[in-house]
Amino acid sequence: MASTLTFHLFSPLSQPLHFLRPKLPLPPSLYISKFNPKLCVSSSAAQFLPNPLISSHNEQTLLPFSSEDAQNLYNKCFYLLKFSARYGDVELAKAVHSLVLKLDEDNYLSNTLITAYMNLGLLSDAYTVFTRLSFPDVVSYTAVISGLAKFGYEYEAIELFFRMRDRGIEPNEFTFVAFLTACSRICELNLGVQVHSLVVKLGFVYCTYVVNALMSLYSKSGCLDDALQLFDEMSERDIASWNTVISGAVSGLMFDRAFELFRDIARFDGFRLNQFTLSSLISACTGCSAGVLGREIHAYVLKVGFDRQLSVSNALIAFYKKCGVVKDVEVVFERMPIKNVISWTGMVTAYMEFGMVTAAMDMFDNMPERNAVSFNTVLTGLCKNGEGLEALSLFDKMINDGVELTEHTVTSIIKACSLLEEKNISEQLHCFVIKFGFKSNSRIEAALLDMCTRCRRMADAELLYDQSQFDQNKSINWTSLICGYARNAQPEEAIALFQWGHSEEAMAVDEIVMTSVLGICGTLGFYELGEQMHGYVLKTGLFRNVGLGNALISMYAKCGYVEDACKLFSYLPVHDVVSWNCLIAGYLLQRQGDEVLAVWSRMKTEFIRPDSVTFVLVISSYRYTTSRILDDCRKLFFSMNSMYGIEPTSDHYASLVSVLGYWGFLEEAEDIITKMPYEPKASVWRALLHSCQIHSDTIVGKSIVKHILAMKPQDASTYILISNLLSASGRWHYSEFVREEMRKKGIQKHPANSWIIHQSQVHSFYTRDRSHSESKDICRGLEILIKECLKAGYVPDTSFVLHEIEEQQKTDFLFYHSAKLAVTYGLLTTKPGKPIRVTKNVLLCGDCHNFFKYVSKITRREICLRDTSGFHYFSHGTCSCNNRW
Repeated sequence: MASTLTFHLFSPLSQPLHFLRPKLPLPPSLYISKFNPKLCVSSSAAQFLPNPLISSHNEQTLLPFSSEDAQNLYNKCFYLLKFSARYGDVELAKAVHSLVLKLDEDNYLSNTLITAYMNLGLLSDAYTVFTRLSFPDVVSYTAVISGLAKFGYEYEAIELFFRMRDRGIEPNEFTFVAFLTACSRICELNLGVQVHSLVVKLGFVYCTYVVNALMSLYSKSGCLDDALQLFDEMSERDIASWNTVISGAVSGLMFDRAFELFRDIARFDGFRLNQFTLSSLISACTGCSAGVLGREIHAYVLKVGFDRQLSVSNALIAFYKKCGVVKDVEVVFERMPIKNVISWTGMVTAYMEFGMVTAAMDMFDNMPERNAVSFNTVLTGLCKNGEGLEALSLFDKMINDGVELTEHTVTSIIKACSLLEEKNISEQLHCFVIKFGFKSNSRIEAALLDMCTRCRRMADAELLYDQSQFDQNKSINWTSLICGYARNAQPEEAIALFQWGHSEEAMAVDEIVMTSVLGICGTLGFYELGEQMHGYVLKTGLFRNVGLGNALISMYAKCGYVEDACKLFSYLPVHDVVSWNCLIAGYLLQRQGDEVLAVWSRMKTEFIRPDSVTFVLVISSYRYTTSRILDDCRKLFFSMNSMYGIEPTSDHYASLVSVLGYWGFLEEAEDIITKMPYEPKASVWRALLHSCQIHSDTIVGKSIVKHILAMKPQDASTYILISNLLSASGRWHYSEFVREEMRKKGIQKHPANSWIIHQSQVHSFYTRDRSHSESKDICRGLEILIKECLKAGYVPDTSFVLHEIEEQQKTDFLFYHSAKLAVTYGLLTTKPGKPIRVTKNVLLCGDCHNFFKYVSKITRREICLRDTSGFHYFSHGTCSCNNRW
């Protein structure tokens, strides 16, 4: 315990304080040999900090004047100083100061003047009064130390404490509170521990105020066990004691301990809860998603009238943001009699969390006061909702308005650029970051590397990786580069980099790395490596990590082993909404709509609050149900906002349109698009266009094509769609013009890529690819397959070749699609009887789909192919998707 530690509390300080200089840590040699300050901001400990002057009034003996007039004058000065501090009257305080200067020096009156100036925020004036005292006493020092700590000059407060000790003045309980508050604010645990020893030595360990300050220091420094031990040893507690340990338990994520302490308050000491207690308890409910208990505490808040307390209401906004619906948050906000910038920012965050971007932006525009935190909150929310362009626009406004740019600002805007995947914009932002010196920050460097991988700048990403100057970033950058390779269709490089880092033990394989690698295994369909990673997770004891468990579920589902994913889900000790989404996505990849709806029903039974992604998945599943229960689909879509507080996005509309179009309700789907409350994205029109192709409805299809062609493309996929539509209609010149626009803007299309895993290696193929070491055998084998399929009735569909070339050239181009090459390689290398497993990074074209049905028939081999729509199982001349995907 702290009382057994040694301490060194004397320092030869003599120079004056300079607290008006920029706040920088004082040299450690000035006041203690082992003092190593850390920059850390924490909440105020003012709830257990009494006024030292009031308590010291009884220590004052006699005023130097014995006459009644002099006595009255001193009393009036004392009264006026307290009056000026109470009502913020600076001029009155300065006028009284002028009068005090004409009187004989008196410590009691001077200390009152110091305190008045401190309360008015006039630190320089307070310190001037202090330095002119001939014999400052402990109250004088305590007043200044307390003021310095309060206004953020913690290091100067610590220095002054040692100067007081050098003069032989013993600290009292209020001095210790002020000093420990300064240590707590900068999380200076070592120095606080030494002062704890002095507290014990001087007998102040039985003072409630001092022990409260010590507990606050230990809690904020992560030593909650020491704080709880002090709490258990206290002979007398007040409500601040309970609040300190409860808030410490919440900060340390020990929510069960916080609730246990809450129950003990009434059981042992019978204290009435105050706003600090309730705020901490509500935060605990938020942290562990204790929805029922949080609502019970809210009911108690309403019963005792604490709902008008600002801190309590702000905590309730955060609670309902996580554990409620948007209307709950709105009710709390509207009932608040007083709102501050935290309240408004909390509402903006809530709207962003619920996907209500428009409402969030309206709230932000109406805020009476905005700071850097408010702007950063909106940036984060826009990024989370995929609004990269809006985030860039807001960032431009921040620069023009002179808003302070923080590390959080820069990382958010880098993420926004990553969402856009615009190479040119990313290069401009990269230059901005370097020009203004932000690149020297480890988090920003990591964000830049990730942005480069997402904007097809792998060479720049590799350069950032090689030149990284931050040791703590090595593992993060390693993970980002691995994901970047996988994202940019370079799976071999991704696996090679992982194996190098793991085999050389150069990188720490933690939860983040494992989650990323499992994501790659799922993307590649690399089941064998995924299984090995699962074994490693079990071996290292990381299985209880919910994020890692979710990654394992997703990996098995994407590799086609949905039963394993389901078993793993049942074994996980903890689930969150992402766990459920991963399971639903697995069934959706298998086109098992009924299973998706069964999981959705379980979620509602177990009161799991769905998120925006859940609705996208569940709505999409109605394409694959055994019965047409479209009414249920419509009800679900239109109840999202009213029942769950989730505003439908373009992804939700695209899912609904896809379902309606799949079942032939094309006119209804088009009507829904035209009635959307905002401009539909290309993905929505694309969903309807695909349905038109399924049902061969050229009339509606032509109408959709006009809408898409009139759009201003924002991403590569829309450019490609427009170009293909123009090519399909024979307007080759306009198609080439669109592609030229893409080249000018630096927008590149990810080429169609198919791959197969063989002997723990990824074998990738592109259209007409001859780079493989066995390309001659593969092409020869494919030619034999094509001849046999043609004999069996296969007819090439050259309408899928969107190039202005001769018909024979179209046929040759079609025969060497990447998926055909990958399947052929699988037939040549896989043992008879085993299925051929191929993965494709784009939607399978109709000709390849038709071709593989014939291949499965003539070879009597099962072909399992996963494209962006899900799994196709070709067997005996049929496909599991029934030609509707």
